[in-house]
Amino acid sequence: MSLSRALLSPEELQAALAQLPGWELKDQTLVKEYELPDFATAIALVTIIATLAEKLDHHPDLYLHSWNRLRVLLTTHSAGGITAYDTHLAQQIEQYAQALSGAR
Repeated sequence: MSLSRALLSPEELQAALAQLPGWELKDQTLVKEYELPDFATAIALVTIIATLAEKLDHHPDLYLHSWNRLRVLLTTHSAGGITAYDTHLAQQIEQYAQALSGAR
């Protein structure tokens, strides 16, 4: 896999967002909040994201709150915005979140 840390163009970003249901662009950051079935599932998703992030050497901000809600923020700080690393990790997170029984 060859990903670039160059900023995505506005067109590339819009195309990526079209493939990421529920993800939003806020201040050069991809953001999504998941509501999981329970606390254990929310922690499981955090653990999965941590493993994915370590493999990519690309680490999101994660906020677990209200026992079953996880807010994920993705940006490439060194580039000053969204890169292919962010959209790729968002796609991976989305796949695992959906597999964890009812994440929305």
